[in-house]
Amino acid sequence: MVAMRVATFAQSNKMIADALRVQSVIAEKQTQESSGLISTDYGGYGSGAQHVVNLQVSVTRAQSYIDAATLADSKVQVMYSAVGSMTDILTQLRSQLSAASTGSSTETSSVISSAQQMLEQMGSLMNTQYDGQYVFGGGKTDTAPVDLSSFSSGAGSLTTADTSYYGGDDEIASVRVAADQAVSYGVTADNSAFEEVMRVLKFVASSTSLSSSDISSALDLAGTALDDTAAVQAKLSNAASSIETASARQTDYKSYAETLSSDLTSVDVAAITAQLSTYESQLTASYSALGKILSMNLASYLK
Repeated sequence: MVAMRVATFAQSNKMIADALRVQSVIAEKQTQESSGLISTDYGGYGSGAQHVVNLQVSVTRAQSYIDAATLADSKVQVMYSAVGSMTDILTQLRSQLSAASTGSSTETSSVISSAQQMLEQMGSLMNTQYDGQYVFGGGKTDTAPVDLSSFSSGAGSLTTADTSYYGGDDEIASVRVAADQAVSYGVTADNSAFEEVMRVLKFVASSTSLSSSDISSALDLAGTALDDTAAVQAKLSNAASSIETASARQTDYKSYAETLSSDLTSVDVAAITAQLSTYESQLTASYSALGKILSMNLASYLK
């Protein structure tokens, strides 16, 4: 019996080693089958590990640009809408000034009263917030940039610029949409176009009466303000287009990088399942043969 075991030791030891190797491969394949990945750590990718890391960093960076662009684009849309409301105010003011140019005291009183309300509306529009931040205050996003408490009192002027209503700073918001590209989109409430709107509104709102000359001058300034406000809106539209285009490029790049990363890290689950079946059959056969060898003894051999 001892002689038989000594004779089969080398063979059985090799079979045990082979079985353990197959068992290890099966464990690895089972992990791949359940995770869908070649490896659950970078060490399992060998020389391609750095490439995988670089791609994953690229995906994360692209997503950060996309997130920043999405937030900035939302702010621009809010600003664009607010400026659109400003142009509506100017259009209404011009219409009422034109009506008052006939000399009707009723129309004159109406445009003065309307201008007072429009001035308040302008202040509210320039204090527009998005996501808890004031969008027309420059870098001072946590404080309302416009205060009309002192601005709306006193006589107005059609010729002297006045931004005393503004309490923000001159920082122009921008967003980085790529490593080598940033888009400026900010507009502050002391922008010359907005100041012109505020100037003509204050002049009309603070007047007790309007001469034909006053109305003519107010119409001229309102027309200039309308053109300049429309230009601001166009600038915002261009900024939104640039931001959205850059975001689309980052989205495309992210998708490309994710595909490359997946190609390097993912496995064909169906193929792995088939391989598992083959290895499990091999392991079963190995253990069966090993069991037969280990059960052999001299007595059974001599029968």
